[in-house]
Amino acid sequence: MAVGRIATRYAKSLLDLSIEQNQLEDAVADIQGMKDAMASKELVSFFKSPVIKSEKKLAVYNAAFGGKFKSIADKFFQLVIKKGREDALPEICEEFLHQYKEHKGISAITIVSATKMSAEAEAKVKARLLESSETYANVDLDFEIDESLIGGFKIKMGDKLYDASVAHKLEKLRKEFSN
Repeated sequence: MAVGRIATRYAKSLLDLSIEQNQLEDAVADIQGMKDAMASKELVSFFKSPVIKSEKKLAVYNAAFGGKFKSIADKFFQLVIKKGREDALPEICEEFLHQYKEHKGISAITIVSATKMSAEAEAKVKARLLESSETYANVDLDFEIDESLIGGFKIKMGDKLYDASVAHKLEKLRKEFSN
């Protein structure tokens, strides 16, 4: 089964269970903690290694994270490892947070600009996004800087991309003139 489908199913199961047991916010904090830990390439490589047995991975998990996670997420992580799906943990964490935001009606939006946006510009963009029919009532903005854009910005929202960068406009002009 593809990792994306595995991640979606496991994340949905944890979301449903945490809602049912009124532990959603605790589960979100624990999943975010695991996602932050998965920023370590060594940890990801360890969990994705087909050579290391699940029992060893579970022992390392318990030694490293034992007692850190207090919600049902701890038992969930242990179950994922026992079932041999630990290679999908980064994707499961990402998918769970995505499903959580959907459940709470939060639009996750990334704004990429060539330079740091001023607070005034950020407020204007947020206001325009809230007016849009494409977003939920709550917006979670993440700002990134990519100097290769030259100027302007890109807005990433789910599987949609609005590109108002100077680099994109120059590329369109280049293609137009080459034809």
